[in-house]
Amino acid sequence: MATQPHLLVEDGELTDIALIPGDPGRVDRIADHCDESETVAQNREYKVVNATYEGRELTICSTGIGCPSAAIAIEELANVGVETFVRVGTTGALQSGIEIGDMIVATGAAKNEGTSKRYEAVEYPAVPDYDVLSALVDSAEANDEDVHVGPIASDDAYYAETDAAVDDWEAAGLLSVEMEAAAVFSLARRRGLRAGAICTVDGNLVEGTQKGTDTEDDELPDKAKNNVGRAIDIALEAAADL
Repeated sequence: MATQPHLLVEDGELTDIALIPGDPGRVDRIADHCDESETVAQNREYKVVNATYEGRELTICSTGIGCPSAAIAIEELANVGVETFVRVGTTGALQSGIEIGDMIVATGAAKNEGTSKRYEAVEYPAVPDYDVLSALVDSAEANDEDVHVGPIASDDAYYAETDAAVDDWEAAGLLSVEMEAAAVFSLARRRGLRAGAICTVDGNLVEGTQKGTDTEDDELPDKAKNNVGRAIDIALEAAADL
């Protein structure tokens, strides 16, 4: 098979499971939690690393920001043999009482984005694979970590999230909003593959603490940065069991 045009990887170079953060910098952070790692390719927003965690070979690949970029990653990773995807991301809370640094395991993602709609009707559900979802929850429980488990929203327009939209998401019982899960879940399902997501809360929109409002030089508040590491551990241990 030819080299994939964006990830610059070929069939046989990667493993059957990939952890997929958005941020290329988080690829290195995940790799630091592994026993060994090796960079396979890097191009644009995509950095691809193979690693080993507790004897489990896995791939780590950044997806960039948003569903279009994530969809390219899913398509090209699937083309070279990846069968399971675990998103390790950040998210903005939509319910009072969900704190910065809390972790959310998604049971589904509202399609407030355009990418998945190019593949299928909006009525088709964007949901994770049950085994991946269960592995993330079980891994959190095994580490005595509390996680919020429930539906989230995926949205395209970060700076166009209005008060009315946030109020509607809150009233619907959605736990948080991020920018990739709906496409990841939908494309994996359409290809007969598996996907799930664990995200660390970096702000709470209903409480007025949107990401970046209480930081100076860094993207994430200290508590969120610290707890991203805990989410990485949960995702890695889940991957080891999948």
